[in-house]
Amino acid sequence: MPANMPSPTIGVTAREMEEFNVVDTEDALKYAPNMVVRKRYIGDRNSIISVRGTNTRQSARSLVMADGLLLSNFLGSDFGFPPRWSMVNPQEIERVDVIYGPYSALYSGNSLGSTVLITTRMPTSFTADARFQAFRQEFDLYSTDASYGGHRFNGLVGDRAGRFSYLFTLDRLDNESHPMSFASLYPSTTPATGSETVVTGAVPDRDQRNADRLIIGYNSEGVDHTVQDQLKAKFAYDFTSSLQGMLTIGYWQQDRDSSTATYLRDAGGNPVFSGPISISGLRYDVPAGTFAPSNGEDARWLYGASLKTRNVEGWNFEATASLYEVTEDITRRSSSAGAGAGTVEYGDDTGWRTLDLRTDYRPAELVGGHWVSFGYHYDRYALENVVYDAVDWRAESLAGINSRFAGRTETQAVYAQDAWQMNDYWKLVLGARYERWQAFDGRRGTTNANISYPEREQSEWSPKASVEYAPDSPWLVRLSLARAYRFPTVSELFQGRVVGTTLVNNDPDLKPEEAFSKDLTFERFFTTGVLRLSLYEEDVRDVIMSQTNTTVFPNVTNIQNIDRVRTRGIELAWQGENTFIHGLDLNASVAYNHSETLENDNNPDTEGKNFYRIPRVRADLLATYHQTPKLSYTAAVRHSGRQYNTLDNSDTNTSTFGATSNFTVFDAKLRYAVNRQLQLGIGIENLTDERYFVYHPYPGRTLFAELKLSLN
Repeated sequence: MPANMPSPTIGVTAREMEEFNVVDTEDALKYAPNMVVRKRYIGDRNSIISVRGTNTRQSARSLVMADGLLLSNFLGSDFGFPPRWSMVNPQEIERVDVIYGPYSALYSGNSLGSTVLITTRMPTSFTADARFQAFRQEFDLYSTDASYGGHRFNGLVGDRAGRFSYLFTLDRLDNESHPMSFASLYPSTTPATGSETVVTGAVPDRDQRNADRLIIGYNSEGVDHTVQDQLKAKFAYDFTSSLQGMLTIGYWQQDRDSSTATYLRDAGGNPVFSGPISISGLRYDVPAGTFAPSNGEDARWLYGASLKTRNVEGWNFEATASLYEVTEDITRRSSSAGAGAGTVEYGDDTGWRTLDLRTDYRPAELVGGHWVSFGYHYDRYALENVVYDAVDWRAESLAGINSRFAGRTETQAVYAQDAWQMNDYWKLVLGARYERWQAFDGRRGTTNANISYPEREQSEWSPKASVEYAPDSPWLVRLSLARAYRFPTVSELFQGRVVGTTLVNNDPDLKPEEAFSKDLTFERFFTTGVLRLSLYEEDVRDVIMSQTNTTVFPNVTNIQNIDRVRTRGIELAWQGENTFIHGLDLNASVAYNHSETLENDNNPDTEGKNFYRIPRVRADLLATYHQTPKLSYTAAVRHSGRQYNTLDNSDTNTSTFGATSNFTVFDAKLRYAVNRQLQLGIGIENLTDERYFVYHPYPGRTLFAELKLSLN
């Protein structure tokens, strides 16, 4: 982690990750204070960070980097644009650091929520690891009662010969999720005429607003079967004792298949997928595409190169360039429950490129000295998406263009930061970041029309300030203030889509989010750990979210600016080893958040209401007891309090599909090292099999088993 971070931070090491259930890279953040990662199943491609006042649909508010390479997908800001965690093999991680808030000038306004820095390892001698994991869950909801699971293998091999070192990693995941989405019908008042198919099997239920409905099967994503492969190579060369160059090449691909199922049966016991039906003497119409399956393939490349110095004092510099390419992105969808007509969507020729140049000066004497940093950042995001009608969706027999959209954004930034250690007790960190943002080549089209959008450009200054007092005692007090701008993404500006019978258009005139963030942190250091208390406020104007404008007729649903949202909170966190007794490592946190929509001219009914998907309380406990150097036991608790899935807080039923739940989940793991070369582990997540939702259901009780071999 860069020095002089003027904000709260937490770190998770590779050794700590071994003690709890880690399958995907994002699992490293599972117990981070006041944070949750929206991971619906193992291998989920849409794992988004929620932290403090940032919810699980604001993915562009979290900055994720691995070895300086940008993994954040700022092509959009929603569940479909998560960080590309899959470009990091969990086995190669050395540590993961989280920086809370946008208080450092070194990072863009996308750090408004948090910055996650993943550091991977390079070998100093020959190393080879292999890990095999198997997992299975029992899932019971509505008329689905089944078992789902899979396995994962990952490994690495590397060595160092003189000045040259290398590391190769391999990862393969094969997993089947539980059902993600369910089809529903709302009560009918139309009597059946006798021409309808009489069916049974519909399950009575209530939606998030507590309205009656019938669940008739699982659809949309349904049960997602994914097979993912990752290959990665890293090469490093030490030109001198303080100058190192590194090259990274990563490839990831997957095959995915989403299957659906109907609960409806006719008199002969045959499944019914669509058409006019009769339930209890009332007529319902099930659209042809209700149980439409889909499949697809994806392929991604990551290229990165860096050159940096590592002097203990004096000047250092770092240059990092990266390219993330989407070389294949195909999604085929049926228009019915089987073969035949449908659509085929292509999203290749998409990706981003970055360049970062940074230099800093570390004085020989820190007390009284100025540790200064200067830098330049460039990124360019390009999005291409085209949907074709297809005569045969499985065979990709295309009939013509259904819709298309495209666009580019580009950001250039310069920044400076000075950490002045005024004396033994006081440190002042001042910084500023200047960002110039552009959006261009915006296009959207349908079968009958094509629209091009004018180029946009905007520049903003983001000042930062932090003052830190560390008396000659185990205390530290720090006050941090920051202005930050989160600029709109390509998808938010130019993408349009149809949801049911409603056209959802995005807004090419969106304003950037403007945040004024404050943090007051007290830290108390003990011989066994550190206790942190943080009070914070995030005051954000022009928040970018999808909502319905109720002040016009007909109502318009699109990506809009919400005038002002403010979040105030308090966090208490402990991170330590040998806590209370020798051998007990304990990480614990509890946070209270109050996030409120203060102004929203487009939808006044939301003013004064709790903001979307920010729980009042979050709490985590992770306890590991090392009985011997070989044997350890881990117990953990994750808790999230009441939160709302609507901006107007009209959702009163939190324990149903389509809602966002409060939950308390218990996890455990036992790890045994047979010797230096062989480790065994068994674990469990969601011990009590709690059924909870983030619109989609989270996993049920899941069992894990793993075996790790090491040759060092």
